[in-house]
Amino acid sequence: MSVEERPVPSEWLAALERLMQVVDTLRGPHGCPWDQKQSVESLVPHLIEESHELADAAASGDMQHCREELGDLLMGVLMVARVADEDRGFGPAEVASGVVEKLIRRHPHVYGSAEVRDRGEVAGNWERIKAEEKKASGADPSVLSGVPATLPALLRAYRIGQKAAAAGFDWPDADGPADKVAEELGELRQAVASGNRAHAEAELGDLLFAVVNLARKLEIEPELALRGTLERFRSRFAHVEAGLAAQGRTPQQSDVAEMEALWEQAKANEGRENPPRSS
Repeated sequence: MSVEERPVPSEWLAALERLMQVVDTLRGPHGCPWDQKQSVESLVPHLIEESHELADAAASGDMQHCREELGDLLMGVLMVARVADEDRGFGPAEVASGVVEKLIRRHPHVYGSAEVRDRGEVAGNWERIKAEEKKASGADPSVLSGVPATLPALLRAYRIGQKAAAAGFDWPDADGPADKVAEELGELRQAVASGNRAHAEAELGDLLFAVVNLARKLEIEPELALRGTLERFRSRFAHVEAGLAAQGRTPQQSDVAEMEALWEQAKANEGRENPPRSS
């Protein structure tokens, strides 16, 4: 299969070259004292922070902010690669070349003769090829070994479910995990009633994992869904606080019924501000 690749726009190349020049200057002998003292290890926490800031910007829908945070993350990646070029045996060129080779290798339906019918087969091929790469390198061959233990638990649960599903360990449809949610909720209630805290904690974990798997089968990112819920909660509670403040009181000086009434008012306002779209 012959792939005709489009030339990279010259303005992209010029902008990336300029950014790499700035990174090199900051790291260089006449650059910034802070950048000069950084190591790969010291820069990684900043990359993690920038990733979360990008996620916040994307969730907010503010594309100007998203562009800014994406730039910060790109700069961070190039800085780590630039630092690694000094004493780790690889630099920006090796990083880019390595990921290019990986992408071509893991997309045989684009760069080779493989045929796929849907996204599921694409994901299956990706995991199969990745497993072959691990085996060849002597790494842990488990399909779950590539999920970092340091990921936030919600995201890690989602990725583990995806990888297990790609290996064929999954329900045929969303009814399976939906039933599992009901089952795990019942087991959690029993554990709570027993007074065994350790058992309750384990059952709560099972329930959360079941909910994440239901989200996966519904093709809903649980991280984004929860972020939306938290933002709605924050907005509605701010309405509750404002309503009570107008009466000269705080939440601590009111009762649940009063706060619930203001909460429902906030929900009603959301409906008026965001009417459902007509089909």
